[in-house]
Amino acid sequence: MPDGLKGQCALVTGATSGIGRAIAIAMGNAGARVAVNYRSEPEDADKVIRVIADAGGEAHAVQGDIADEDQVEAMFAEAVARFGTVDILVNNAGIQRDAPFAEMSLDDWRMVLDVNLTGQFLCARAAIREFRRRGIVPEISCAAGKIVCMSSVHDVIPWACRANYAASKGGVDMMMRSLAQEVSGEKIRVNAIAPGAIKTRINRDSWETEQAEADLLKLIPYRRVGEVDDVAKAAVWLASDESDYVVGTTLYIDGGMTLYPGFNAG
Repeated sequence: MPDGLKGQCALVTGATSGIGRAIAIAMGNAGARVAVNYRSEPEDADKVIRVIADAGGEAHAVQGDIADEDQVEAMFAEAVARFGTVDILVNNAGIQRDAPFAEMSLDDWRMVLDVNLTGQFLCARAAIREFRRRGIVPEISCAAGKIVCMSSVHDVIPWACRANYAASKGGVDMMMRSLAQEVSGEKIRVNAIAPGAIKTRINRDSWETEQAEADLLKLIPYRRVGEVDDVAKAAVWLASDESDYVVGTTLYIDGGMTLYPGFNAG
């Protein structure tokens, strides 16, 4: 979709690695000016900005811990000061802190919920306020604003030893749908993407060897592990006017993982 987001500003949280990095670059390639959020490694944000700039796009780094209310407000203020507004929010940043349930610490429970769920709430709230302040600019987009929440197949698939992560993603699903119901009448579109197994640094152990990948493919009817660009392309589409009638929907990008392939024999 060349220039499908031209004239718009996209703020992507957790944009320095993995899926977030790919989305930020794809947004830039689609014509958006990109606010590249990072928490603690500005050099990684600079690398993403250089990739976008080398392709003829425009990007700017915005530091902020999305679990901190004041930092989220400052991050949005910086993006608005730089680009004039924010048209698109990709609520991507997330973490895992895995442990068997009986051994999981309260800190690990709270940290995952704080980032994965409360962080998405804080960013979505700031985005909604900016969308309302600006209103619809028809020559830019037929919507007042777009939010893409990053969920996971584990918003519906239980995940032993990761109850905090699964709970956070289940919460993202219901938050997204409730928010979409509330604000869609204002021409604000809220949707989600739920990736399955995607090749990123965080899950390298699951796919980097031939045996590990073979084991993983047992869970994927389509018989390939996803790439970050599979998710990035979908995020650009959800942020564009080509998906203008898509509201309150979760798009599962999982090669069929949510089809529960273990039951394929009946």
